[in-house]
Amino acid sequence: MRTLKGPGLFLAQFSGDAAPFDTLPAIAKWAADLGYLGVQVPSGDARFLDLDRAAGSQDYCDEIAGQAAEAGVAITELSAHLQGQLVAVHPAYDAAFDGFAAPHVRGNPKARQDWATDQVKKALTVSRRLGLKAMAAFSGALAWPYLYPWPQRPPGLVEEAFDELARRWRPILDHAEAEGVDICYEIHPGEDLHDGASYEMFLDRVGNHPRACMLYDPSHYVLQHLDYLQNIDIYHSRIRMFHVKDAELNPTGRQGVYGGFQPWVDRAGRFRSPGDGQVDFGAVFSKLAQYGFDGWAVVEWECCLKHPEDGAREGAEFVKRHIIRVTDKAFDDFASAGTDRAANRRMLGLEG
Repeated sequence: MRTLKGPGLFLAQFSGDAAPFDTLPAIAKWAADLGYLGVQVPSGDARFLDLDRAAGSQDYCDEIAGQAAEAGVAITELSAHLQGQLVAVHPAYDAAFDGFAAPHVRGNPKARQDWATDQVKKALTVSRRLGLKAMAAFSGALAWPYLYPWPQRPPGLVEEAFDELARRWRPILDHAEAEGVDICYEIHPGEDLHDGASYEMFLDRVGNHPRACMLYDPSHYVLQHLDYLQNIDIYHSRIRMFHVKDAELNPTGRQGVYGGFQPWVDRAGRFRSPGDGQVDFGAVFSKLAQYGFDGWAVVEWECCLKHPEDGAREGAEFVKRHIIRVTDKAFDDFASAGTDRAANRRMLGLEG
């Protein structure tokens, strides 16, 4: 068993144009002052990182890592969620997702896809330059609009979508292998990889690629009414990243998991700050310790009620309380009889 690292903080929800949220040194110092030991950095946010420059310069990567270290934190991982999303976009979402792309590829889905693929590859290269072993991403989605089968899906539709998704990601996964970095897909509604079954469909198509790993976030499983503890039992060998995010699902006679098109505050399923929802984090941290997960416990703050700065402050202490310093001896060692094989055989009546 190994002890989790943390607490870490995902910076995406806190970045802004005003200090201290507008530069990496400033936001890293803010996080350190709250008690965080690490920060997870969105690779597409130029306020924190020039991805193109970093992909070609070890000196610049060393400078970025040094800025974080001087502030008192480590860089836990990079996130390429938004670029990964754009690797596979169904045409129904073209307009909505164009805003995630660089201006020069907007309105051109093929150019946008090529740009996104290049960005994810660069983020993997930069991860390696920073000495990181894992990177977060979304899978993108081609089949998601056909999630609920009405009208009935034509035979082969989902299979073709996953075949294409695998074709797009296989070269990226091979680049990840060359860089020695795991791609940790956040299993997330809105993505084709949104539960264990869909992840396995993808994994089959990429030949069980060793770099096709998971980012475990129990909040997304609560909102799907999925067993988030058994999920660890099943996929622990593929879980390489962990988001500490809470959620609650309180179905009523009017709405359930789909939310009735209501705003977040009025949905049956809502994201909450750590400790304010329904996730049994004591059990989650115990499971991860049991299976030897030694990555970072990273707070991803999303809450429809609480102020983000309050959520961040409380999140650091929440993770500290839940990290289990694993034992290096058995609790009943004191009662050891100190027997050897001959004594064991005597106890079994196998020798006189």
